[in-house]
Amino acid sequence: MKVVKFRTRERRLAPRRTKLEIPGWAGEREPRADGSQEYAWHCTPFSESAQYGIELFYPFDNELVVSTINGELKLGGDFGPCPEEGLQWPPFRNFGDNYYTYQILLDLRVERGFAIRTEPHPRFYTDRTDTCPIAVPALIRDWWPMLFFVVFKSPAEGRTHIFRPGEPFAQIIVIPEEAPFELVEMGEEEAAERELQAQRIHASRDRLSEGSRWLSRTETVFDGTYRFMLRAAKARDKEQDPSK
Repeated sequence: MKVVKFRTRERRLAPRRTKLEIPGWAGEREPRADGSQEYAWHCTPFSESAQYGIELFYPFDNELVVSTINGELKLGGDFGPCPEEGLQWPPFRNFGDNYYTYQILLDLRVERGFAIRTEPHPRFYTDRTDTCPIAVPALIRDWWPMLFFVVFKSPAEGRTHIFRPGEPFAQIIVIPEEAPFELVEMGEEEAAERELQAQRIHASRDRLSEGSRWLSRTETVFDGTYRFMLRAAKARDKEQDPSK
């Protein structure tokens, strides 16, 4: 198991592994049953992706409201007096109007060969109000001793981003610091094998998803095929390698 160490000057900024909030940004606690409203957490690939990283919570007592009005970026929030000499204060500032930054002063130490990458919190993809902050992706390598600031995309004209006390505003994922892969087209034999696998899964969906198929309120068919196969794959991997 890999270890990520952290330190921060602001206790309320302490990160945690990202969790699905149900009820909350991941949706309501609707059962997987006919007539239910579908929500993001019903999708296993999304749920796994959403819980893959580390979430950061807004550590201040008052809201920050970020708006673009007549092409000008406005940041409104009461942060009180600067708590420590030498800090940028307020901790948010305009960054070329198209972006704004937050002086976060958070250190996340990953193991050698890995890096951290900032990205929008998963709730950005479920937010219907367009008020969720949009963290700009950035890759920071293991030898850099502190994440000094996070960059956010400014809201569109007439839109507003809101940072609320105790609400997640960004996610960090841990990835290899290099991406040493080459993109190549599959050979005929491998492509044929994958196609056969896909056809077998499709032909077996009724059996694989028996008892789990349901039709959502918007008449979308859901079944447990992927979830069941994922469970089986994890059990197989654990049997082959008990340390996992």
